[in-house]
Amino acid sequence: MAELQALERTDADTIAKAWAHVRGNLRRSAGQRLFDQWLKPIVLGDSDAATIRLLLPSAFMTQWVRNHYAERLLLEFRAVMPAVAAVAIDTAVDDKARRLSASQAAPAAPAAERPAFDPRFTFDRFVVDASNRVAFNAAVALAMPGVPQFSPLYLHSATGQGKTHLMHAIGHAFLEANPEATAIYMPAERFMFEFVQALRAKDTIAFKARLRSVDLLMIDDLQFVGGKGDSTQEEVFHTVNEFMASGKRLVIAADRAPQALEGFETRLAGRLASGLVADIRQPELELRRAIVRRKLVDMPQANVPGDVVELLAQRITANVRELEGALNRLVAYASLTNEAITLDFATATLGEVLRSAQRRITIDEIQRAVSSHFDVKQLDLISERRAVAIARPRQIAMYLAKRLTTRSLPEIGRKFGNRDHSTVIHAVRRIEELRGKDGEIDSAVRTLMRQLEGA
Repeated sequence: MAELQALERTDADTIAKAWAHVRGNLRRSAGQRLFDQWLKPIVLGDSDAATIRLLLPSAFMTQWVRNHYAERLLLEFRAVMPAVAAVAIDTAVDDKARRLSASQAAPAAPAAERPAFDPRFTFDRFVVDASNRVAFNAAVALAMPGVPQFSPLYLHSATGQGKTHLMHAIGHAFLEANPEATAIYMPAERFMFEFVQALRAKDTIAFKARLRSVDLLMIDDLQFVGGKGDSTQEEVFHTVNEFMASGKRLVIAADRAPQALEGFETRLAGRLASGLVADIRQPELELRRAIVRRKLVDMPQANVPGDVVELLAQRITANVRELEGALNRLVAYASLTNEAITLDFATATLGEVLRSAQRRITIDEIQRAVSSHFDVKQLDLISERRAVAIARPRQIAMYLAKRLTTRSLPEIGRKFGNRDHSTVIHAVRRIEELRGKDGEIDSAVRTLMRQLEGA
């Protein structure tokens, strides 16, 4: 019996050490924000040498990790424990496991506790140009002492363009200028999780009091609240109202403008739009160059030549996070292999990243590019307006979505104001027809395709 117990303890120790090693690898490769939001909440469940069981605090988070990290987790465990046959990713169902997950993922700290804002995300490390200047200046203004000029501040952009950076920078600057102030930053998924827990415990008063007592509240990735139930949106609505009425600072971030949020009540979208709405556009080439150079200031040990900087800036166009991730990976591989960073080394190391960066174009990017090219609002492209000045750019955007993405016709239709797939088919055929006889239309389509493909 004693030998069996000793063996079990040894296996448990081995699995725990393997999990610590895997977590460390995930933290380095995923980046701090993604790790904190999705991977840090994972806890090790009852496991053995053949099957590792990982637990998350909500079904939503469980599904995301399964979709994005199941294979990676299995490979990571097998690298240190070759006997592992499977990694099961489940939702914690018993109270003890759920409390443990919650304590790691979203500690219900008292309002007076100082939040741990990411030290990398400060205003002086945010590279500014025309694509993000309004958002940057608004963030700086909101962080300054005194009565805020506006609230809420609503930041929106495609993923990885700097919204979270600005929110953390606001937190740093606000608390530095107001040492006695309090602040909370939370992703929308955490807001939902804590609110549902409060509902189940019949303790929503404490949840409301904790959030509404702080001087600065920031909620990130609000789009995840869409379609998640009336009670959660109701709570967001009343929270926004409370902060507006009290004149306190509120920052909301999402991947689209308030009016374009899917599954949101009209009154909530309207309330979010009543403050200052600032968008961050996709970074142009010069900004991408500047971002890489600014990042290298924090890497004095890295010797990255100009042609490699140009390769990164030219080829990785989707968002800032992918650009910084590629640079981090390049510098790390060079350090591990003790090789010099050259153009050939960068191409070999980042081959998959460079290829995927070229392929991945989103409908949101297409809509932004078309609205900018034809000087119309992006919201017009998903509206019911039928004027030729709106309808033709809308058809071109649908055409480009069909040509440059892998989205199905129904999916494209939904992205353009829930239109039927037959409308998309008509748009594609119409633009194909016009390209053959209208030089201006053909030229516009070619220009947009070059821009979107990063040619």
